[in-house]
Amino acid sequence: MTTLYFTLVAVVLYLGCDRLLDQLERRAGRRFENRSLIFFGLLLGSSLAAFALVRRFVGVD
Repeated sequence: MTTLYFTLVAVVLYLGCDRLLDQLERRAGRRFENRSLIFFGLLLGSSLAAFALVRRFVGVD
């Protein structure tokens, strides 16, 4: 069951970060030069926080 939680959170984070990056680019009015690096940073930061919360609530050691 824990694997399912982590997988669902990962999918939601991926889609959320993609949508956030698109909104940031629209606001700037251009495509970012290092789009993949920005996406990686967004995904890494949010996944570290989200997975820590999942571990805390599920009780994984």
